[in-house]
Amino acid sequence: MSRRRAHIAMVGVPLVSHMLPSLAVLRELVARGHRVTYANDPAVAHLIEPMGAELVPFSSTLPFIDNVWPDDPIAASELFLDDAIQALPQLRAVYDDDPADLYLYDIGAYEARALAEAQGRPALQLSPTFVAWEGYAEEVAAQLWKLPGADAYRAKFARWLAGCGATTLDTDAFPGPPGRAVALITRAMQPQADRVDTSVVTFVGPCFDPPEKDEWARPADAENALLVSLGSAFTQQPDFYRRCLAAFGDLPGWHVVLQIGKHTDPAELGTIPGNVEVHAWVPQRAILEQADAFVTHAGMGGCGEALLAGVPMIAVPQAADQFMNADRLVELGVARRIDTADATAENLRAALRALTGDPEVARRSARLRDEARAEGGTARAADLIEDMLG
Repeated sequence: MSRRRAHIAMVGVPLVSHMLPSLAVLRELVARGHRVTYANDPAVAHLIEPMGAELVPFSSTLPFIDNVWPDDPIAASELFLDDAIQALPQLRAVYDDDPADLYLYDIGAYEARALAEAQGRPALQLSPTFVAWEGYAEEVAAQLWKLPGADAYRAKFARWLAGCGATTLDTDAFPGPPGRAVALITRAMQPQADRVDTSVVTFVGPCFDPPEKDEWARPADAENALLVSLGSAFTQQPDFYRRCLAAFGDLPGWHVVLQIGKHTDPAELGTIPGNVEVHAWVPQRAILEQADAFVTHAGMGGCGEALLAGVPMIAVPQAADQFMNADRLVELGVARRIDTADATAENLRAALRALTGDPEVARRSARLRDEARAEGGTARAADLIEDMLG
């Protein structure tokens, strides 16, 4: 039992890649005796309810059903802003009468910070990816504000902040951490880590429940195992999957697990080699614990899972922060980056052989695994959250 029972509210967005990194932390808070409510779209209730949290349903306008996102970063940012504008009244209808002692929130859930500031309650950002560093606004964000449509977007953001009850009215400061943040990633994946204010941000490493041993069994005759997955949002890639089958199908000694998502028909892949199993969804952590390599889109969640398992990666980034993540993995010496256009069967196979045949890659992977586990993970994140309760 914790020092005192508190009402802790998590406000999220219905994107699996944003939700998974914090689920184990919320489960731990419930186990410590806290009342945890989780505000999110009912479509993701199946992820929330097994933790013991109370679902606070609100409808989201994000394109999480078909995962069709605009390529334009301003248009993508506006989707999150519009979602926050319409979500805040839904949250206030619940939390104005039942305020939380502490609000936790995802980086995309602007409405949560606005609600906490309006109520004068503490808020803690749970970041599933890297955070801004000193100079980020000038070096990175400033480039975004030069894009077409940026002025109108900032003006809309400012109008909303002025009328929603928030006390932070600066459109550069508001999307950042509200004085305190916990980054659910290993510090090794943070760009410019030495320029992050650690009085504001604490890196706790990936936070996951231990994988169940019976979730996936590596075939007894498999000398090596390879997982291929583009995560939850970028899975409509039948041509890429066919290239993976050509690269790794019938590769001597290798067993391959190919995750294709729910939007790709296995029939589009043609003949499946005997050493390949194809699934819409897989228990990724359980497989990585037994894998020798991982072909990934370099989403931060997948990167964290692989680093925690000490598995080298072939990074094929698709969007958003994945390009930076892929480059960081290469800098760390545990991955090869191959952009989608260059991901031929020959290049994929060559990268796999180079990674798994290099003892230095294995040593680096093992060192990063140990460092990630030493950061404290789920228990440390829960301790930091309880510290904010006073």
